[in-house]
Amino acid sequence: MRLVSATAACLLTVAAGLACAQPAPTPAPAQDPAAQNAQAAPAVAGLPDALATPPASASTRTQTLRELGIDYEITLRGIHGNAGVPFGVRADELVSAAQLHLRYSYSPSLLPDLSHLKVTVNGVTVATLPTPPADAGKALSADIPIDPRVVSDYNQINLELIGHYTRDCEDPDHTSLWANVDAANSSLSLTTTPVALADNLAMLPVPFFDEHDVRALSLPFHFAQRPDLATLQAAGIVSSWFGALAGYRGASFPVSTGALPASGNAVVFATPDSLPTLLAGVPGSLPDIHGPTVAVIAHPADPNAKLLLVLGRNASELAKAATALALRAPLTGAIAPIGDLAQPEPRKPYDAPKWVSSERAVYFRELVDRPERLNVTGYHPDLIRVGLQLPPDLFVWRSDGIPVSLKYRYTVPQANDQSALNISINDNFVTTLPLNGHPYAESLPLRWWRGLGERGAMPIRQDLELPTGTFSANSQLRFHFFFDRPQAEACKNTFPDVSAAIDADSSIDLSDFPHYMAMPNLAAFGNAGFPFTRLADLSESAIVLPDNPGEADYANVLNLLGKLGAATGYPTLRVALATPAEAKQRDADRDLIVLGSPATQPLLREWAQQLPVSQGNNSRRLRLTDWLLDKLPGFLSFDARRTDLPTTAEVSITPQPDDVLLMGLQSPLDGDRSVVVLQADDPSNLARLFQAWDDPVRLAKFQGSVVLLQQDKVTSLAGNQTYYIGHLPLPTWLRWYFSNHPIWLAVSVIALCLLLALAARVLLRLHSAIRLREGRGK
Repeated sequence: MRLVSATAACLLTVAAGLACAQPAPTPAPAQDPAAQNAQAAPAVAGLPDALATPPASASTRTQTLRELGIDYEITLRGIHGNAGVPFGVRADELVSAAQLHLRYSYSPSLLPDLSHLKVTVNGVTVATLPTPPADAGKALSADIPIDPRVVSDYNQINLELIGHYTRDCEDPDHTSLWANVDAANSSLSLTTTPVALADNLAMLPVPFFDEHDVRALSLPFHFAQRPDLATLQAAGIVSSWFGALAGYRGASFPVSTGALPASGNAVVFATPDSLPTLLAGVPGSLPDIHGPTVAVIAHPADPNAKLLLVLGRNASELAKAATALALRAPLTGAIAPIGDLAQPEPRKPYDAPKWVSSERAVYFRELVDRPERLNVTGYHPDLIRVGLQLPPDLFVWRSDGIPVSLKYRYTVPQANDQSALNISINDNFVTTLPLNGHPYAESLPLRWWRGLGERGAMPIRQDLELPTGTFSANSQLRFHFFFDRPQAEACKNTFPDVSAAIDADSSIDLSDFPHYMAMPNLAAFGNAGFPFTRLADLSESAIVLPDNPGEADYANVLNLLGKLGAATGYPTLRVALATPAEAKQRDADRDLIVLGSPATQPLLREWAQQLPVSQGNNSRRLRLTDWLLDKLPGFLSFDARRTDLPTTAEVSITPQPDDVLLMGLQSPLDGDRSVVVLQADDPSNLARLFQAWDDPVRLAKFQGSVVLLQQDKVTSLAGNQTYYIGHLPLPTWLRWYFSNHPIWLAVSVIALCLLLALAARVLLRLHSAIRLREGRGK
């Protein structure tokens, strides 16, 4: 499909290509986009239906380099400093124009006749920016047009500094050789026209989700009438699948009932008794429903959009069709009836595809999408990044660290210099390994012994302990190879090429760490959906809807399941949706996510005394752990902590109509289970919570047992309830408990000594009695 798209682009621009081969004429007045499309239409008349582009006005989108994934300021150093910026083009778009707006500055020391900034796209030079002394050190702007013929589905903009500061012998790494690019204010603009794709399920998830599009996914879900919970559960399977696909981009799923959205892609759930009005009135627009079916059709009101149809005669068949879709069953053609579908095995704890397994050693090849990401070249290489999404409840108390068996390769320097491999977790430095052919931890005699062998034997193996305090639920292990450029003779600045790699057989091992965590912990919920995602299919979780839910409540359920799918990388196949009455009976032994407010959710009224935030007509008060009780010795405060007695320390919260509360607590229905409450007087306000959830800066503030969202401000507070989930081996639990309760340790030691003394007294008296009897017998 992508190759055909590229062919279409070439056919569309063949006339322009001939013109570009001639000297540039005087610019003509800009043509209307509709006229341009009309001229382009004959060029594609003979293409397959999958590429038949109907007349449509072009649209332009602009994204900063930050939005394209460059979350740092670009600094180009040296005589050949370079940096890459990736961008993609959707399969249902054809680029007709592109422009790069660059904000940059450069060193005053650059020689203008020898230096310039080169911009390439997919290896094709699109601009060379001069470096006149008059503009040196200033913030400059440049608008660089990009020939659409060089743009494909996946693209790379490369910014390269060709820098020289002297005509004589120069240091290729001199500090005066630099140029900066402002990633926040530099942007890429793409003008695109839509391409009508074929109705073919084999292309899924395109066009509903396209991995080349880095924007947040917004995919409407439509029901002809208010769905029952079983139908909504089937829709949740699909939304969690799309959420897992969207990943870091974020995803939202607006819900409509009644009228079908007039434009744009959408997912439609329908049975013979609930057909969308717009489709039901068009003969042949809907396939006959004889069982679970998945289909894709053109939107009847928008020829540039598609509708993904999930069909069945009842909610059970809708769930079967949704499961086939989410599990990527082989589907082809416009309509695919679902036959026998083997249900997947229930997930095991902590086996989410996106999580690092805690059952065995995990190889780095399993943690990167492409093995070539573990390789770098050049004297100023980029970082090697390995994502580590760890189970949030790992019990790492008093451990030396997380063991990593690291294997790496590199071009051996000519002499022992300052070349090194720097290792960090996120932005936290871990250690440095010198690149001298030997691991840093070897003793001097061992290094002498190894020195007798072949120099440069690869790979180098080094066992590391990664500090646990620097890890979060979503961490990144970063490797930076630094190569010390050798000193050359005068005017001889030619150096050998260097390269390095982290071996894909390197591994990380979490198998020695038990799972145990103090709750509630909304940081674990925000970062990993924990504890609900402990089982990736959510088979031990339930979502409790308010009374009389509406479209906003349905959207909140789908958005929530999309978040949980993104956290695990797996669809939520076995989550339960429940009414408040069903939650107290059928789902009492599950972890619960409760939606609503005290006015619409009976459970919040019943659990008012257990909630960390008390609800009143004129105020809301957060009950905090009393300072004095917290400071008392463990054996004195133990009973008080186990009661529901009110504490004296409270924080008053001024109520606002649009406040949103996220609360965690121990389940009042089952002490071994957890409850998370998403509370808003207006359910549409929960959309702001999901937006904060997508913002890494605000997500970092999700802590403790209560998160209060007022407008865009996030405030986290710790309530007075603590309970634990998970299990520890008995020796570990005893060490941990007594380390936190030293007085109990002293009491236990005294009691043990008394018991031993009593046992010794009994044994001695028994022994004495036996001797007395033996003496009388003689």
